[in-house]
Amino acid sequence: MTENGQRARSAIRAAITLAAAAAVYEMLARSGYFAPALLPKLSIIVHTLIATLADGSMIQHAAATLYRVMFGFGLAVAVGIPLGILMARFTAVENFFLPLVSALMPIPSFALVPLFMLWFGIGNLTTILIVFYAATFPMLFNTWSGVRSVNPIWLRAAGCMGADEHSLFWKVIIPGASPFIITGMRQSFLRAWIAVVGAEMIAASDWGLGWVIFDAKEFLNTDTMLAALVVIGAIGYLFERLVFGSLERATVLRWGMMRSAKG
Repeated sequence: MTENGQRARSAIRAAITLAAAAAVYEMLARSGYFAPALLPKLSIIVHTLIATLADGSMIQHAAATLYRVMFGFGLAVAVGIPLGILMARFTAVENFFLPLVSALMPIPSFALVPLFMLWFGIGNLTTILIVFYAATFPMLFNTWSGVRSVNPIWLRAAGCMGADEHSLFWKVIIPGASPFIITGMRQSFLRAWIAVVGAEMIAASDWGLGWVIFDAKEFLNTDTMLAALVVIGAIGYLFERLVFGSLERATVLRWGMMRSAKG
């Protein structure tokens, strides 16, 4: 099957899954088990979503959240990948950072929000730093594991063929570790979204999807809360398909490090 055919089938499967989930939700909303104010019908959610998109408010909130996510995620990639590589390549770096990282990683990012608010105040800086904290560890650990897992036979074979350190790094180590690195990016992006929504509920001033959800909760505007969740899910899906999927095809699949899913 061609690549376009695989994409079409994947899109059809996604549409079927979303349609089934929407049907189940609508049945629950119409069942009478929940009050309409707590579980509004899909038509009400769609109306609210369209209205907030049309007046630009939801777009502004989504843009504010995306800015914080991408800034924090970009910092996590810039720090996590190089540090993971250094830890895997140099025992002294690993011995220094691994205990520190192992101690910090279990601390939930949400637990640091009040502390960061005291240190950095309410606003973008606190939220971005929370995202950076949450997203760095999956990136770092996956990169570290990926570089360590590169087959030593590949390194010896490349060395026997005259490859220098520069060639070994870019043509053997990075391709060999790329499945782990891209997995780390996916996990980091997921952690970044979880962190930013939680942080925005407390530390954002008046913009962001997390702030929308928290503010709507105060007035029992469940339709607005669910509309914001739809936007978060849509952005996450688009990034997975368009960004990480394209990156995987351009690196991992092209280098032959992973076979494309069939069917």
